[in-house]
Amino acid sequence: MKNIIFILISLLLLTSCQKEIDLDLEDQSRNIVIEGNITDQPGPYFVKITKSVAFTQPNQYPVIANAVVEVSDNTGQSETLQYMGNGIYQTIDFEGVPGRTYTLKIQAEGKEYTAQSNMPEAVPFEGLEQDSFIIGGKTEYELLPIFTDPPALGNRYLFSISINDKTKKTFQVFSDNINNGMPNQRPLFLPDDDDDEVKVGDIIHVEMQCIDEKIYTFYSALIELSEGGADGGITPANPPSNINNGALGYFSAHTIRKNSIIIQ
Repeated sequence: MKNIIFILISLLLLTSCQKEIDLDLEDQSRNIVIEGNITDQPGPYFVKITKSVAFTQPNQYPVIANAVVEVSDNTGQSETLQYMGNGIYQTIDFEGVPGRTYTLKIQAEGKEYTAQSNMPEAVPFEGLEQDSFIIGGKTEYELLPIFTDPPALGNRYLFSISINDKTKKTFQVFSDNINNGMPNQRPLFLPDDDDDEVKVGDIIHVEMQCIDEKIYTFYSALIELSEGGADGGITPANPPSNINNGALGYFSAHTIRKNSIIIQ
């Protein structure tokens, strides 16, 4: 389970309203973990397949190297992925297109796992505006993503934030349950801890993903877990995966738009 949690270990506080999520507190060490993404950007796209480990064990995740991995969409496009090593499977000619429904099918260790994800239409990401405020004599920063939510209710957004050339990222999710069809008014709060404290001159990179409802629920649960933390068990909790047959992880078809800003 840790190889799902680690990419989100420094999540920021959730800034959008959400319903209460019932988290399944179980030891699911040695379960299959699937992490798959298809985007509207040129491929290749990747699916990573590993096994979870007990929360108290070292971060050494067994990989699954002999799976059969297939992706397809509702227009008849289909492709079997090639194994690239380290548990990673890659597409060659597959194309991600907004508005299509994508299916992932995996045969591994005598079981079949399937998932579906709808790629929303892209929402223009027009830019970022900086604001700052002082708390306890310390300057903190936030960014306002500039975009207008479409009129139809049901849009969901994932924001991935990184500083300078660091690979570490933080995440926030928005829904349009509030301010549907209006210009965005919700800020992204930037890290203020000692290791990632934002300062003047830093370049902040923000990726906006338009995601479907199940992926929004998955990341919302991970944010909830990051706020609660572990309680000495094997794993803090198991976020609600959109992959069947007991698999952990997610399969996401989403759009990507990016912007950067230099802190002034």
